Amino acid sequence: MGNRLEPIKIDNYQPLRETVCEALRDAIRRGILEPGERLMEVQLAEELGISRTPVREAIRKLEQEGYVIMLPRRGTYVSNVSVHDVKEIFEIRTALETLSIVLATMRIEPEELEKLRAMLTEIEGHIENNDMEKIVATDIKFHGLLYQVSRNERLVAIISNLKEQLARFRTLSMSYPGRLQETLEEHRAMVEAIAAGDVDLARDAAERHMEQAEETLLKAMRKKNI
Repeated sequence: MGNRLEPIKIDNYQPLRETVCEALRDAIRRGILEPGERLMEVQLAEELGISRTPVREAIRKLEQEGYVIMLPRRGTYVSNVSVHDVKEIFEIRTALETLSIVLATMRIEPEELEKLRAMLTEIEGHIENNDMEKIVATDIKFHGLLYQVSRNERLVAIISNLKEQLARFRTLSMSYPGRLQETLEEHRAMVEAIAAGDVDLARDAAERHMEQAEETLLKAMRKKNI
């Protein structure tokens, strides 16, 4: 594999396995560890400058999140995500995202609504500055707040897991021509439906957002021959 990973910096406030998990997850998202690549515990541990145990624990968690696949007698590999996988994930996500926004519409507090609107303004500014890193980071915060407003912790956990399975493609999708502005308008439609207390309109806005997100990702994947 070569020395492509930075040594782990020990954080006394976070379990080592979580720090390792974040490092490996980030490497997969950025394409440093590529789809189909075999992951060797010994080599990963050497590159990260740690023992094998936290690497093994991190890999198990990444398997649960869909980032890696463990094959009996063959080893552990960075998982490939096919068109079929994307469609399956979006089928589930669309159902759960619409449920989330329906609950958010019924349960949101005024200050939370203002935070969502402020994030839209923030995203708009980042789009004007063409700052993709900040766009993605703020988009993640925006959806995270929407989920929290649903006041359903189990729903939040399930949606978060599904989003993680496609997180490596987030920048690819949002970089597709015209997608940033479309996403902003879809987000704005969702927020205004919530503000109006219109459950049906909010559901429709969420479904539209998911449909467009799926369509864009599939087009981007075909363009990149993924």
